[in-house]
Order: sequence, then C-alpha cells, then structure tokens
Amino acid sequence: MSSVGGWLDSIAEFPLPALLGVAALFGFAESGLGVGMFVPGETVVLVLAASLQENHALVALFVIAGVSNSMGDHVGYLLGRRYGERMRGTGVVRRLGVEKWDRATVALRKHGASAVFLTRVIPIVRTFTPAAAGVSAVRYRYFLPASLCGAYTWAIVYVTAGALAGASIAQVEKTIGDWGLIALGLLTVSVAGVVLWRRRRRAASALTPGSGELAHGDGHGPGDERAPGE
Repeated sequence: MSSVGGWLDSIAEFPLPALLGVAALFGFAESGLGVGMFVPGETVVLVLAASLQENHALVALFVIAGVSNSMGDHVGYLLGRRYGERMRGTGVVRRLGVEKWDRATVALRKHGASAVFLTRVIPIVRTFTPAAAGVSAVRYRYFLPASLCGAYTWAIVYVTAGALAGASIAQVEKTIGDWGLIALGLLTVSVAGVVLWRRRRRAASALTPGSGELAHGDGHGPGDERAPGE
C-alpha cells in the first residue's frame, strides 16, 4: 500500500506553477458566488501545503491562495453593483436560500464592509456577503481590505495547517505505520469537523439579528463603511 507521504511526494513532483494554478482555481471557486458550496477549496490548499515543504513554495502558495480567494469575493461584489436589488431574485440566490441572502444583507447593514470578513466562516452567507456589499454600494476602498483580510486569514490557516501536517507525516509513518496514520487522520478530521461546525454555529448565531455580540457591536474598524440610508 502506498504511504500518505508517498502520495504527497508524487504531488510535489508536479511543476510548481501547475500546483499554484490549481490552488488559484480552487481558492477562487471557494469564495465565488455559490461555487464554494461544491468545491473543497480548503482541502486542496491543505494537501498542496502538505506536499510543498520548501519555504519559497509555501510562501507562493499562501500569496496565490489569498489573492485568488479575494478575487472570488470580487465576482459577487461586481455582480451586486451590476444588478442591484435584483440579485435577491436571481436563480443562484433562490437555489442556495433567500434567507441566507437576507442574513448577509442584515450583516452588511449592521457592520458595513467588515461583514465581508466577519462572515468568512459561515457557509453560503460568506459567498453572499460580497454581493450584498455591491448591492449596498459599499465603497471599494472599504470592501478591498475587508476582503483581503478575510482571504488571507483563510489562506494562512490552511497553508500553515497543511505545512505542519506534511512536516510530521514522515515521522508519524515510521512510528505507527500506514494504517495507524490513516486512523489518526480520520480521528483528526472528525475532531476538526466538530470544532468547525460548532464555531460556525456560534458565528451564525452571533450574526442573527437580536442575538450575540456581533449583532449588537458598534461595527467600527477598518471596514466600517455603511450602506446608504444608515
């Protein structure tokens, strides 16, 4: 049976530009309007980071993943500016949930461009928030830093986690063997999934009108631009 380290070594044999291109594609799709629900961008970045142990390659992966993830935000933002209030009635919004769109809109009105960063961990809502920012005519000079902060927070978490995992896999394989490594991996994924689910539940509750710290916060910060009429 091929070891996990062997699979990662096989991935690392591909040209770096090709691997970075894959990272850019999945990073973009992860935050693209609706696409992120079906494309495992985090998983791809994790695997690539685990296979690329050279520092310059990891830095390049971090930069590319962050930029491409922010570019996905820009798709929603530009569509929101283009179509305005009609976005709520589009097919993608109806398919993914009008109530999620309404939550993104509420977050935008309460927190301005900062909501693009604050909703990063909330499924579906995070893909709607940039579009809602465009509909609300949030100024680009506020939208851009909020998007970049969210995108690079996402990138540094998964690149760092992948790099640490890749650095330890060889030693773990020697100690517990392939099957033990697989069992450990499944356990780790399960625990991470539970933690992420609970964190998203708390974040979603906080952004629900009338509950949690975010719902009552003053929203001041680098992205505190408000939608018209605030």
